[in-house]
Formats: sequence, structure tokens, C-alpha cells
Amino acid sequence: MSHSWADQKGFFMSRHYQIATVFGGTGFVGRQVVRELALRGVIVKVATRVPERANYLRPCGAVGQIVPFICRYGDAESVAHAVKGSDFVINCVGILFERGKSSTFQKAHVEVPARIAQACAVEGVERFVHVSSLSCDKAQSKYAKSKLEGEKAVLANFPRATILRPSVIFGPDDHFFKMFAELSRYVPCLPLIGGGHTQLQPVYVGDVADAVMACLFTPRVREKHNPEGKIYELGGPEVLTFRQVYEKLFTYTERKRMLVSVPWGMAKVQASFLSLLPSPLLTCDQVETLKSDNVVSPGAYGFETLGLQPKSLDLILPGYLEGYRPGGKLAGSAYKT
Repeated sequence: MSHSWADQKGFFMSRHYQIATVFGGTGFVGRQVVRELALRGVIVKVATRVPERANYLRPCGAVGQIVPFICRYGDAESVAHAVKGSDFVINCVGILFERGKSSTFQKAHVEVPARIAQACAVEGVERFVHVSSLSCDKAQSKYAKSKLEGEKAVLANFPRATILRPSVIFGPDDHFFKMFAELSRYVPCLPLIGGGHTQLQPVYVGDVADAVMACLFTPRVREKHNPEGKIYELGGPEVLTFRQVYEKLFTYTERKRMLVSVPWGMAKVQASFLSLLPSPLLTCDQVETLKSDNVVSPGAYGFETLGLQPKSLDLILPGYLEGYRPGGKLAGSAYKT
């Protein structure tokens, strides 16, 4: 016998379960958030344009706990339907590059968050966490400006929303360290855009998900610890230049490559060609983003405010970069025996 979501919701509510809607739940950060919510016994609606893509998340919870939920992000009514009945809403929707008129920064980073925030206000959602980007208030790229505009749209429609600004996020499925590790397999040198002086503060994806949980479940006891209406900047324990990022990569992949300094102008010329690829390795807008450091501002709310201790690169990177070493994961142990 099939049951509508309304029937399921009635059952869940009668059992006093908490319900969360996660937008972008099949993405890099979103799926980690879904797993953490499931561990806490929350019923999770994964709002997605193609529900079948979220089916792999079902085993992360008990039977019926994780529900792929069809949602057309461009339709306010569809977004409101996804939010309806939820205690918590988390927005993890984001894109790294634009593709035609259907996938733009304006739509993904401004219009979609605004619709979600409006729906949260109408439905009286208890907590809404919006994942933005670190240094979006400083960088001059289209990506950064759209992220900042999206934050303003969220707070204008739902002032109690919590904004999270993570730095470059790393983890087993990332598109940062793994991309460069894959490149190092085939090319003799790697680019240092702008000389490689840009500072980054990479943050582990699991720590970002933990920050989301802290913002959802921290009680309103004292103003200092109440996450509602606050902006948190999330960076790992290490600040590295792009050159130092490569050095970390070389340490754990055991693949030393030449580093070539590429001036900003030349980087944009190269990016104009690379951006034509189906999944661009680099875009002109990303080059513009790299002109600004991506580190936590002094005095900003962060992990410490949330009672969390972020994990270091050295604790996480070996676990998923060792497969890029010459000979694969077993190469090291084979040489030692």
C-alpha cells in the first residue's frame, strides 16, 4: 500500500519525530548533513529535482527515515511544499561555475535561497541554516558577490536564519585536493596562479556538517550561544598558501611536481579555454576569486563559538590521498615488508 507524504508526516508527527528538509542534499556537503541528521533520529526530506539521485542516501537511516522529495527550485510553490511540516531547513545548494541561462550564480545563490527563506517564514520553521562561502564579503568575483547577495536575501526574509561561511572544503569526495591529485598523475607541472600567495584555511566536510548540527540543536539559553541570526566563519586549524597546499598534496601522494608561477592575466587567458570543458578545471571567475585570501576574519564567530574543534589536514588527507601514490594504497606497506 502506498502512502502520501501527508500520511507519512502525520505518522511521524504523532510519534514526535523532528523533521528536516535539506536542499542540495545529494551534494558534497548536503549528503554529510543528511547522514548526521539521520544519526540524530531526524526524519529527512532530501529536496531534489531528481528524487532517484537521492536513493543512495536511504541506507544512511532507518527504513523510511530518509525521503527523497521532488522539488523544482525555480518554483516557489514547490519549494514551499518541500519545507511544509519541517522543524529544520538546511540549504546546501551551490554551484562552482555557470552553465548557460539555466544554471547561473544569480539563480542558485540568490533566488533559490530567497524562496527557501520565504517558505521558512510562512511555515514557521524552528531553525534555518544557510551554507554560504567564506570571504564572500571581500572577494570581487561573480561567485562571491552572488553568495553575499544570497545571504542578504535570506536574512531579509528570515532574520533568524543562521549563515555558515566555510573556507575551501576538503574530504574524501572533494573537488579540490582530489582534482590536483588526479592532475599530478598526468602532468609534469602544476600552476601557481598569481604566484601561489593566496591564503586558504581548508575545512573538513565533516566539521562543516557538525557546525550545521550545532546550529540546529543549540538551545536558546544565552544570547552569546544562540545561533539564530548569526554568521559563522568556518576554517580549519591551518592557514596555508596555495604553494603550501601543493606541498601537502605532494607529501601524501608521493608525487613531486614542478610548480610554475602563472600571472593573473595569463591565468585568465588559460581559464577562458578551460572553461569550455563540460566540467571546467578553472574559470575566469575562479581566478578572480583567488585574488582574495580565504581565511577567517579576526573576532568572527566560528567553530570555537559553537563548541567544536576542527580537524587538521594531516588527520584526514592520508586516508583518501594514499590511493594516488605510485603503486596505489598498498605501495607503502609493500616497500616496508
